[in-house]
Amino acid sequence: MSENKGKDTSPELFVRKLISLQKFRYSLHGKGLPGRPDIVFLKRKKVIFINGCFWHRHTCKKGRSIPATRKKFWKQKFKRTIERDKQNLKALKKLGWKVLVIWECQTKKSEKIVDKISTFLKK
Repeated sequence: MSENKGKDTSPELFVRKLISLQKFRYSLHGKGLPGRPDIVFLKRKKVIFINGCFWHRHTCKKGRSIPATRKKFWKQKFKRTIERDKQNLKALKKLGWKVLVIWECQTKKSEKIVDKISTFLKK
């Protein structure tokens, strides 16, 4: 597990490149914000999380898989991650931030992601 990157993952770099091409300015890994969002737009008070499907339990095929060994451990770990994600989103919204979650599997369809990001940022 220690080999898994938390920052600068390939889906995150891909999304950052799309955002840069649209000429939006952002900062990375909001240290003072709940959940430390991957991308922060301070002036717009908006954040983007780029979640790995496996770790954050997306509904896609990759997000539904569970390792064959130590199933109890993994189920508890995933449950805690889901709960922590919910708490972080709730806390951000309570502070007045708008939140967009992009899933790793969604980065495979760049046209849809570009539309989703620009719609989110232009609101």
